[in-house]
Amino acid sequence: MALRNIVIEGDDILRKVCRPVDHFDDKLQVLLDDMKETMYASNGVGLAAPQIGVLRRIFVIDVQDGRGLIEFVNPEIIETRGSQTSCEGCLSIPDFQGNVIRPAFVRVRAYDRYGKIFEYESGDLGAVCVSHENDHLNGILFRDKVTE
Repeated sequence: MALRNIVIEGDDILRKVCRPVDHFDDKLQVLLDDMKETMYASNGVGLAAPQIGVLRRIFVIDVQDGRGLIEFVNPEIIETRGSQTSCEGCLSIPDFQGNVIRPAFVRVRAYDRYGKIFEYESGDLGAVCVSHENDHLNGILFRDKVTE
């Protein structure tokens, strides 16, 4: 495992749409391990692959809800309900926070590191984090959605 440099706002890579993962191999395992290490070392609750310069549809989260680290490969949000407003920050936009309206509940279908499909459901911070990280995969930054 290795710490990766976090890409900062202003780098064009953060505005690009990521490509799907098509090989579940050793390179993917290393990337996911590096993302985990980088996220924890940066005191983040989520990290998307473009934030470390990799244009693949991958993100990791750990919202401290007892489920631990969850790895999402080729995620697809398949259901949302309600709304919530919360103050967000981002490892790629240091020293900036703002209120963003996100779903109160999300259901996501994704693959794990071995290519096995799973579903994840969450409300509260889990819903915010999944929505935030999924936006990264589509070149959207939370600053684009700040309401105040």
